Amino acid sequence: MSVKKLFDIQGKVALITGGSRGLGLQMAEALGEMGCRLAITARKEAELAKAREHLEAQGIEVLTIPGNMAQFDTIPALVDQVLERYGTIDILVNNAGATWGAPAEDYPDEAWHKVMDLNINAVFYLCREVGRRVMIPKRQGKIINIASAAGLRGTAKGVTTIAYNTSKAAAVNFSRTLASEWGRYNINVNAVCPGFFESRMTAGTLDTMGQTLLDKIPLGRIGGEEDLKGLTVFLASEASRHITGQAISVDGGASAAA
Repeated sequence: MSVKKLFDIQGKVALITGGSRGLGLQMAEALGEMGCRLAITARKEAELAKAREHLEAQGIEVLTIPGNMAQFDTIPALVDQVLERYGTIDILVNNAGATWGAPAEDYPDEAWHKVMDLNINAVFYLCREVGRRVMIPKRQGKIINIASAAGLRGTAKGVTTIAYNTSKAAAVNFSRTLASEWGRYNINVNAVCPGFFESRMTAGTLDTMGQTLLDKIPLGRIGGEEDLKGLTVFLASEASRHITGQAISVDGGASAAA
């Protein structure tokens, strides 16, 4: 098979959670540019409408589905809508996420459950739904779980995000374990671990610790608007067919230098 063919995802169907902005929209742009038909979901309808307009202006076919992934009983209906429109799901990108900062000794129950429900429980329920209804019967699929560099270590002094770090560590080992179980169905499952990228979620940390963070990144910059695109296409394509159960850091080398 030619290299061009290995990277060919023209006509594939990709479902991306949290796809209306930030890293989710960046990955949607990448897959759409390569010819994928997209379904993106997010909580805010206005942001979804803006994302749809942005993607369609690039000639990308996109279905937008408003919803909260932490409301687990809505997940089957979400999958129903994608299948009704496209008939299949070839690529699943679990990107929707949340964080909450508070010292561990004072961490609210509500905050712990909010972060865990969205960052790991919803990932399991959606993977299970797509797996048993689509990918396992087809004996084929690509699952990309967006974890975080924060899931590979503890926190810097003064950072109080215990639920976020814990949930992202869970996402890494969830990906390894699911890859081990579903490899027999020819389903690749990998975790992507971004370092700091500009986003609403990281804005506060970057404002207060920006230079300190940059000093620890060998490439000397935080992630930008195109820094997840190549890896996303790679993991969604047959070029990565012998790669599964991996946690791939996209952090400018920060984890290597730590």
